Amino acid sequence: MPRLTPRHPRKSQLKPALRSLCATFLIASQVLLPTSALAQMQVLPGLGDGGEMTASAERHLGDQIARELYRDTDYIDDPVIAAYVQDIWQRLLAAARARGELTPELDERFAWTILLGRDRNINAFALPGGYLGLNLGLVAAVGSRDELATVLGHELSHVTQRHISRIMTRQGKQMPLMLAGLILGMIAAGKSRNGDAGQAVMMGSQALFAQNQLSFSRDMEREADRIGFGVMTQAGFAPQGAAAMFEKLQYASRLNDNGSYPYLRSHPLTTERISDMQGRFQFRMDAAPPVPLAMDHAMIASRARVLTRPGVDVLRLWVESASSGEFAKSSPAQQAGTLYAAALSAREMRDYKTARAMAERLAARTADDPAAAKQARWLGAEIELAAGAAPKAAALLDARSKERPEMLLAAEAAAAMRQPAPMVPVLRDWVAANPRDAGAWHALATLYGAQNDTLRAVRADAEANVAILDYPAARDRFKAAQEIIRQSKVVDHYEASIVDTRARAVEVLVKEQAAEPPLK
Repeated sequence: MPRLTPRHPRKSQLKPALRSLCATFLIASQVLLPTSALAQMQVLPGLGDGGEMTASAERHLGDQIARELYRDTDYIDDPVIAAYVQDIWQRLLAAARARGELTPELDERFAWTILLGRDRNINAFALPGGYLGLNLGLVAAVGSRDELATVLGHELSHVTQRHISRIMTRQGKQMPLMLAGLILGMIAAGKSRNGDAGQAVMMGSQALFAQNQLSFSRDMEREADRIGFGVMTQAGFAPQGAAAMFEKLQYASRLNDNGSYPYLRSHPLTTERISDMQGRFQFRMDAAPPVPLAMDHAMIASRARVLTRPGVDVLRLWVESASSGEFAKSSPAQQAGTLYAAALSAREMRDYKTARAMAERLAARTADDPAAAKQARWLGAEIELAAGAAPKAAALLDARSKERPEMLLAAEAAAAMRQPAPMVPVLRDWVAANPRDAGAWHALATLYGAQNDTLRAVRADAEANVAILDYPAARDRFKAAQEIIRQSKVVDHYEASIVDTRARAVEVLVKEQAAEPPLK
C-alpha cells in the first residue's frame, strides 16, 4: 500500500472550514440567530418541489469545491478505511436505487464520492454534485457499521432529495456570493496560524445564509431522517444502528456540544426530530437492543483514531494499553481493537519490533473471524513494508486479490522488490474500471517506474491528477509524456496515440476551468 500522503507537522487550519461546509449548505446554525428571528422565516416550499438548478450545474459546482478539498492537507486516501466505508456506501446506493430515491439521471451525473478527512471531530457533510465528506473522527466514534450507515444514509438522502439544489435555487444570486465567501474563508484559514481571519469570513457568510434558510433546513433534516432510515434498513442495516446513533447525538447535545461534535451544529437534534423518528419507526433509544461490537469494526475504528495523528504521547498510551490489566477484562472485539491500535501506533512511531509483536498477537486473536483476520493480515503487511521487509509483506498478501487495499499493498511490495510485472495488468485492469482512483493510478505509475517504463509512468501520474480534478498538473504531465515520445528513437504508436488524445481532452478541461468564475 502506498504510504500515506505526507502531511505538514502542524495541525491543519482547514479543519474548521471543513466542519463549516455542511452547516453552510444544509443550514442548521441555530446559534447564529436570535429566537425572535424565527418568526420572520419564509414558509418552505413543498418537499416534492424540484429545484431549478440542473443536475449538471450542481455537479459542476461540486467539482469546484471538491478540487479545493483534494488539496487540503487533511484529505486522506486510506485504502483500508475507504474500502470499509465504500462497502456500506455501495449498499446504500443500491437500496436508494431500488426505492426510487436515486433517479437514473442523478445516478449518472453525480460523483457519488466520499472524501475522507483526518479531522478527529465527529462530522460528515454533503456537498453539491454527490460529494460527501466524512471525518475519521466519526468513523472512530461509531460503534457499528449500522451506526455509520445511519449517518451516510442521512447524507445520501440530502443529495438524492436535491436539498442543496433547493437551497441554491431559493437563494438565487446570493448563493455565488455566499459560496465565494465560504471558499475565501477556507483559504484564509489555511494560511492563517489561528484561522481567525478565515473564520470571520465564513461566519459572516453562514449568518446571512442561516437567517434566510433555518426553517428550510429543519424540514430537510426531518425528510433526510425519514428517507435515510428507509434506505439504510432496506440495505440490510439494523434499525438499532439509527437508535444508537441518535442516542449518541442526544447525549452530546445535552452536554451543549463541547466542540467535538460539529455534526450537531449542522444537524441539530431537536425535540421534533427525535419525536418524529420515535413515532414513525416505533423505537425508543433507551430500549432498542444494542448492535454487538463486531471485531472488524473495532479494528477500523482503532485505525481511524490512530490516523487522526493524536500525538506521540497518545500513541504510546495505546501501545501500553495492550498490556494493561483492563485488556484481559475486555471482550474479544475490544481486545482486537486495542491490539490493532497498539500495532498501528507502534508502526507510526517506527517501533517495528513492537509493531510486529502486537500484529502477531492480533493475528492470533482474530484467527476465528475471517473479516477481522483479513484486516490483521493487511496491517501485518503494512508493518513489514514500513520496516523495509517487502518480501515478508508479499508473503502475507494475495497478488490476485481484487480488493483495493490488498491490491495496493501487493503493488507496493512488488515495486519495492523490483518485481512489478505480475501486478501491472492487475492495476491496469482496475484503473480501466475505476478511472477516478488516483491512488491506484499512482501505484501503477510506481510499477511502471520499477519497469523503467518512463512514458507509461508519466501518463499514469497524469491520470492521477485528472482523478483529483487537478487539470493543470495533469496537462503538464501529459506534455512531459509527449516530450518523451518526441525524444524516443523507438515510438510505441499505440501509447503515443493515447497520450495525444488524453492531452487534448485535458487541455479542454483546463480552459473550461480557467473560464469558471473564481470561488476565492
